[in-house]
Amino acid sequence: MSSKFLSLNPEKQERILNAALKEFAQKGYENASTNEMVKSAGISKGLLFHYFKNKKELYLFLYNHFTHVMVEEFFNELDLNERDIFERMKTLMILKNKLMVKHPEVFEFTVAASMETAEEVKEILNNTNTELIQASYSRLFENIDTTRFREGVDIQRAINIIMWTLQGFSSQELEKAKRLNIVKPNFDEAFKEAEVYIDMMKKAFYKSL
Repeated sequence: MSSKFLSLNPEKQERILNAALKEFAQKGYENASTNEMVKSAGISKGLLFHYFKNKKELYLFLYNHFTHVMVEEFFNELDLNERDIFERMKTLMILKNKLMVKHPEVFEFTVAASMETAEEVKEILNNTNTELIQASYSRLFENIDTTRFREGVDIQRAINIIMWTLQGFSSQELEKAKRLNIVKPNFDEAFKEAEVYIDMMKKAFYKSL
């Protein structure tokens, strides 16, 4: 995060971040206008570029900032005392839905970023997202109760299958939204479908109840 930007008072920081978030979410990286951002934030263009040298730096700062905020808010609410890996996965979907309702423009921005095709930022976004997913799943699967798995199941490989299924399902839903040009996807049906996969994996890997 820019030390210059962090020296601003919180109210002005929030105005700039929210204005940029809205513009990028609605128009994507290439079509977003910094003129509209500064107009909405009530600042000069010179001031914006005093803190961010160009639109690319602003965009990547925004992505890193809001993904970090959302991940931390998610893990602050996740009950890690629940050691059943599948119950954690179901809680993940509930919390994700809760955060989507609470921060709709942030989710609109992150979904748009996941579909971003601009070569200037696409590779950086993909690399950042891969690192974020790996770190998040590492925390999500921390200290799970391995005694519930069937005898003979390779637990680490089972966890990999669970993780890859979640990642693949999420990517499939985002690709569907991209293909249908849906700016604000409704994930309610996707969450219900994900629960079917979770229950199937639970029956495959866990001891009979």
